[in-house]
Amino acid sequence: MGLKKTTTVTHLEMLRQPSLSCPSPRGKFALMRAEHPPIHLYRYLYDTVGRDYFWVTRKALSDQELAEIIHDDRIHIFILYLNGCPAGFSELDLRQMPHADLSFLGILPEFLGLGLGRFLLCETIEMAWMHHPQKLTVQTCTLDHPNALPLY
Repeated sequence: MGLKKTTTVTHLEMLRQPSLSCPSPRGKFALMRAEHPPIHLYRYLYDTVGRDYFWVTRKALSDQELAEIIHDDRIHIFILYLNGCPAGFSELDLRQMPHADLSFLGILPEFLGLGLGRFLLCETIEMAWMHHPQKLTVQTCTLDHPNALPLY
């Protein structure tokens, strides 16, 4: 018998580029695009960030299926480092332009509560609008971190 969870999914869209002022995290930080990241690195980030929030869609993919997605030049994966350690990641999907989608965004458990989610979201939004989409979308649900919907 499988575990069943009831969830509410919320779809959000942004139709205009916002005027943002991204708050800088404390400490030494860097946000870098991971071009063609190793599968094991992506799986580590995805699994660690999503473990408590039922992120399962990418877990079911074979390495080849996952590579076909994340190695597509229209998929932009950004890794946030804090004091030299991976602290979170975001994934921007530009395959359906002029529609851009923020597919994933999350912070590793050890780094929650430091304001990194707001910084990562703000920076990812700015990077999305550099591609001039007609709209930017994101989907969240009640299984995600409780601050996800208010943050978006």
